[in-house]
Amino acid sequence: MSGAFDARSLGVVVFLGFVAVSLLLCGLAAADQDDPEHFYAGGSAALGPAGSGLAIAGDYISAATLLSTTGAVALAGFDGVLFAVATVVSLVLVLRILAEPLRRKGVFTLGDFLADRLGDPSVRRALGVTALVVLAPLLLVQLATAGRVMAAVFGLPDGALTGCTVAGGALMVCYCAVGGMRGTGYIQILKVAVVLAAVTLLAALVLARYGWNPFALFDAARQGSGAGGAYARPGLQFGHTAVGALDLIGFQLTLVLGAACMPHIMMRLHPMRDSWTVRRATRWALVPVSVLCLGVVVVGLGASALLGRKVLQAADPAGGTALLLVTGALDPGADGPRQSPLFALVACAVFATTLAAVAGITLAAASSLARDFPAKARARTSVPSDRSPGREILRARLAVVLTGALSVWAAAFTHDRNPQVLLSLSFAAAASVLPPVLLYGLFRPGFNARGVRWTVYGTLPLIAVLMAGSPAVSGTPVSFFPDRDFHWFPLQTPGLVTIPAGFLLGYLGSRSGRARVRPDRTTFIAQ
Repeated sequence: MSGAFDARSLGVVVFLGFVAVSLLLCGLAAADQDDPEHFYAGGSAALGPAGSGLAIAGDYISAATLLSTTGAVALAGFDGVLFAVATVVSLVLVLRILAEPLRRKGVFTLGDFLADRLGDPSVRRALGVTALVVLAPLLLVQLATAGRVMAAVFGLPDGALTGCTVAGGALMVCYCAVGGMRGTGYIQILKVAVVLAAVTLLAALVLARYGWNPFALFDAARQGSGAGGAYARPGLQFGHTAVGALDLIGFQLTLVLGAACMPHIMMRLHPMRDSWTVRRATRWALVPVSVLCLGVVVVGLGASALLGRKVLQAADPAGGTALLLVTGALDPGADGPRQSPLFALVACAVFATTLAAVAGITLAAASSLARDFPAKARARTSVPSDRSPGREILRARLAVVLTGALSVWAAAFTHDRNPQVLLSLSFAAAASVLPPVLLYGLFRPGFNARGVRWTVYGTLPLIAVLMAGSPAVSGTPVSFFPDRDFHWFPLQTPGLVTIPAGFLLGYLGSRSGRARVRPDRTTFIAQ
């Protein structure tokens, strides 16, 4: 009993320490949050190359990266390794292809950027709709995860999940409304340090169990998986069939393109000052994300080797609890996984991940609400110069509160559902709409607002229809509705259909309209 008390006390202390430090950082960042430039972008050079890169890395490290990828490695072997690699590849794409063209002073959202780039403010609402469709499901998943982890840290019953979700949402609103972009950036940097330390420790303990021999670890994981040689081949996640192969390809493509174009990641790129800053930030972002993904692979293999498929699937059919369960196996002196001090430390790292991700996503969604939907913003390519900065900040903070309240209310009704369908919807929308819009807007002469609208309003309904009829929603034990079966579309992720459709609709729409490229926007970067 004393061991359990000590572990829980340690978890509470670490948890409260992270919350206190985070609030302090947001308070320090709030000292100059009196104009839109500081609130939305944190100032032109607030974090520097190192801070900007680490903040981008923090935005990339989400609950899906930690929990879902670890579970995928544990249960699906090589497929999970591919998902971890896809996360790193996605970051390389965004930093090498999009980072420099997207940097521009006075631009805070994708609606700002494309209205300025195309010289047509009518694209703002379409980009705002896209941002909300992409970010809302992601926000629900992060909030629900934060509530579950908080309940686990404090040893609360499942009935307290709603209260924990509300508490996490209240912290999120404080972070965003008080600290703005700079405050959330500080929290992301702190999160990177905490999560890297926790995952590196777990990976080292796993490797030490097998004599620091990765081949011995992989052999033990293959045996624990019960899948034999299929564990080392692609296809275990979706099945070794033609449909399974298409599903795997579509999932990988969706993951790479979707993660690269997330609106809260794009917000980190706009304030960068010059090419030198972009190159330095690239290195600072890639290293921690690569190290983390390598650690996640090792921990996932360790979960399969030490616990086995039956134990992992009994706790969560999708393997989402593998990262937390492996802590009990690595601490044999504990009476159970939740009585392990290692569990307390890792649970706090996961909570830090979800809370920081929630803050960044909320700020991006609120920024879109405040800037892309008001009538005055849609009437001009940039924000009117006579708009009061105080009113702009007030509108942004009200949008943060509204976004937080609606998200907490919705998360309270979805915390007992499999989050994979929400993640699939978010990434499918990001991968199918934003790459065509951004790539055409940057590199295709003649692309116009009609092309943007065709892409957005043609692709989003297609995604909704295909997702509703997919096995991700019904027909399998890990579906959103596991007791129902009304699926007719064979693929769990519709990206293989919707991504080409998005590019095609953008091309056809732009051919049927007239481009309005402003003469002072012929270069990618504002001077």
